[in-house]
Amino acid sequence: MGIKTPITIAYGDGIGPEIMRATLHILDAAQAPIDPQLIEVGEKVYLQGNTSGIPHAAWELLKRTKVLLKGPITTPQGGGYKSLNVTLRKTLSLFANVRPCVSYAPYIATNYPSVDLVIIRENEEDTYAGIEHRQTEEVYQCLKLITKPGCEQIIQYAFEYAQKFNRKKVTCFTKDNIMKMTDGLFHQIFNEIAAEYKTIENEHLIVDIGTALLASHPERFDIIVTLNLYGDIISDVAAQVVGSVGLAGSANIGTQMAMFEAIHGSAPDIAGKNIANPSGLLNAAIQMLIHINQPETASLIENAWLKTLEDGMHTADIYSHTHSKQKVGTQEFAHAVIERLGQQPSHFKPVHYKTGAYTKIECYGGRPHVCNEKKLVGVDIFIDNPNDRPAHELAAKLSTLNGPLQLIVITSRGLKIWPHSTIDAPYLRHCCCRFQSSSDLNNLQLITHQTIIDLLAQCHTLLLDVIKTENLYTFDGKLGFTLAQGQ
Repeated sequence: MGIKTPITIAYGDGIGPEIMRATLHILDAAQAPIDPQLIEVGEKVYLQGNTSGIPHAAWELLKRTKVLLKGPITTPQGGGYKSLNVTLRKTLSLFANVRPCVSYAPYIATNYPSVDLVIIRENEEDTYAGIEHRQTEEVYQCLKLITKPGCEQIIQYAFEYAQKFNRKKVTCFTKDNIMKMTDGLFHQIFNEIAAEYKTIENEHLIVDIGTALLASHPERFDIIVTLNLYGDIISDVAAQVVGSVGLAGSANIGTQMAMFEAIHGSAPDIAGKNIANPSGLLNAAIQMLIHINQPETASLIENAWLKTLEDGMHTADIYSHTHSKQKVGTQEFAHAVIERLGQQPSHFKPVHYKTGAYTKIECYGGRPHVCNEKKLVGVDIFIDNPNDRPAHELAAKLSTLNGPLQLIVITSRGLKIWPHSTIDAPYLRHCCCRFQSSSDLNNLQLITHQTIIDLLAQCHTLLLDVIKTENLYTFDGKLGFTLAQGQ
């Protein structure tokens, strides 16, 4: 059969080993020209004291094969180790998460039988950077980081994907009515890139109404491109709307590497019972075969899987008295797919992927970089105020500080609490004190970092507990920071 493509395999945790064995059994029966090479990641590695969840030797193998088919990984909630999934995506620069969501009615129950959409989610940035701090006894912070190259790369990928797979429309979800700078950047770049693809329709929706429409009218969408957190949430919404999270696979694509996985978790409560549905991981493997330019095998397996659904050979999670003929376990389902290799579905349209037509899309975010005049004009100083000192008293104390910076506003959780606050009972234990070189936003003057250092030294003499600072800049005269609510 010629040269086999080396593939790194990770069985994962919980139901991972069962569904991976089933998937590999199908790939082997279909004579997929791959060479599986195993690594161990996840819970066992964590328990051995490796806080990343993946040993060094596994990284070396991944760099050689450049393709990973991975079972679900158990991630501790609310504490413990960092998510290995996020670590893999970020370390391997897997910037695009691609999740097809397709209805398989009537064999999979859904109120929306005509859905065929793809969610393309930015995969490295946003709150998933995982940068969090505890600042006071009561206040915790999570940073949302968005970069221009990151936005450009994922949005260009979405339009290239639409072009390659003959999709007609790309919809952008953001929350830029609230997060005007971070989400605003994503929306701005979407508009710029969309203008370069004249034959593809585009639209933008605020994520809340967009998600509502996805839940109520999913058939109106073709491709959705969005930021990391929103994409994670709406991917599960879409998968559930079309019938089952357990059926969906996903691709994590980078310029050099790619990882393929089911979108569901490790489900430890049903591990070892031979009842898990391997379809999500199998569909991820089909995406993998397309990515490594083995479309004939991908078509062979997908058609057999569709025929298995039509024939009513269903695992417990999708079993129904109306359309199921036999309830089967994990391995029995795999055998049913294998028995139908070479057969075509009759209700569903058979798939015929073409050689070379669907191989990887490369987007490097290499658009021209524009240099702005960056000017330091002030600083936000965050203060732990555990004794609930009133804002006017804090302002009076800060007003005694010397130097070119003026106290402009004090906020709590982004809301103005000084001056002229109308809030009856503001939260006072975490205050942001904004100092600027001028109260006139149109006449902000350049300051030095030493000015801020001197200001902080004076705060120290006043016994103020400074927990964080954030420099304020203008870029070509435009504010690089937002005003407080109520300012």
